Amino acid sequence: MLSLLAFLIMIGVLITIHEFGHFLFARLFGVRVEVFSIGFGPPIFKWKGKETVYQIAAIPLGGYVKMYGEDSMTEPIQGESEKEAYTDPRSFAAKPRWQKILIAFAGPLFNIILAVILVAAAYMVGVFEPKYMREPVVVGYVQPGSPAEKAGIKPFDKIISVDGKPVKDWKQFTVQITMKAGMSVNIEVERENTKKLLRLNIPQDVSKSPIGISPIIPPKLGNILPGSPAEKAGLKKGDIILAVNGKPVKSWFEIVSHLSKIKEKKPVSLMIKRGKNIFTVNVIPEYNKEAGKYVIGISPVYDAQIKKYGFVEAIEKSIQKNIEMTVLLFNFLKDIVTGNMSLQEVKNNLGGPISIAKYSGGALESGIGNYLFFTGFISLQLGYLNLLPIPVLDGGLILILLIEMIIRRPLPEKAKEYLAYVGFALIGTLMIFAIFNDILRVLQ
Repeated sequence: MLSLLAFLIMIGVLITIHEFGHFLFARLFGVRVEVFSIGFGPPIFKWKGKETVYQIAAIPLGGYVKMYGEDSMTEPIQGESEKEAYTDPRSFAAKPRWQKILIAFAGPLFNIILAVILVAAAYMVGVFEPKYMREPVVVGYVQPGSPAEKAGIKPFDKIISVDGKPVKDWKQFTVQITMKAGMSVNIEVERENTKKLLRLNIPQDVSKSPIGISPIIPPKLGNILPGSPAEKAGLKKGDIILAVNGKPVKSWFEIVSHLSKIKEKKPVSLMIKRGKNIFTVNVIPEYNKEAGKYVIGISPVYDAQIKKYGFVEAIEKSIQKNIEMTVLLFNFLKDIVTGNMSLQEVKNNLGGPISIAKYSGGALESGIGNYLFFTGFISLQLGYLNLLPIPVLDGGLILILLIEMIIRRPLPEKAKEYLAYVGFALIGTLMIFAIFNDILRVLQ
């Protein structure tokens, strides 16, 4: 329910801002706007302004601004235009082509501007991020039987590249692994001052079947369950465990490994460091029926960074981040066009409304900052994708207008109409593919 609510709020804002860009520039140039629609299909709510019908339609996957005297490029979505309106000075058709281009460009432009504003707002609110995401990819734990173990990755290995692309931190590594889900990749690791090349088979859905590695989590106590064996033994938050049953430990997962081997209710010896003092504590584990194993009731400290920025710095960081996301998007599109990206990689990185709803819900759960950041990311993509030179999209209309400016005459109406139907078919096919891809992910 939260995912659906987060999705509807996000998509409503993005569509409204996009269409408002078209609406504002149309009014600026004196074009009469007949309909301002959020969504497609039959309206579920509408009201009449001075000369414009404002409505919310049944299918919330887009929207449109219907201007008086538009041509055949918009007919598949908005219906047939009144041809007699083409000579009216308040019609879209009567305006010079440079004004038409600006009207078409305004929608994507407003989405790009919104992306900068939202990401800046996220930086001002503060975006939650685990501290390790900005640290080098040093492996703290390898899950037994996992793809990572089968590839030969070991604890304390430092991963330095994926398929030849350097990764400086866990964030970059996570992005690379997610993009190559379902594929085999070369992982370069640094182990005891020597470099090794390993072959890793990445699961199809890394969110459900991870590759099986985790960062180094220090053996420092975070939460201690009330009434647990750990609390009864006198353990406190901030205590550092140096050894379990006489065996030294350097990370939390080594503690977990030792404790998971407990099969009976007998004391576990823990060497503890508290401040400058080092001492030994005996903890008697209790069997937990829900977990199906013996536990002592401890969890680690998770260091997270929630850094807030001032207005000017937030704007600067937002512009920088949006440039980074722009480069990523254009590299993605370039790899598709040049054939450098396989169909599997395209499927991994192409999400429809179900995926967007899922991630928007997750972003909202993790904090308003992350939700603003995610919404800005989607707004940026929406802006650029609408500029693709595909008929029906804003970029397609701009391309037609540029061609008409070069040849100094309008293209035949029938040609525009056929181009519009081709574009509509392309977008429809892409949407079906994305939704089908979403459904497959859910079923898997």
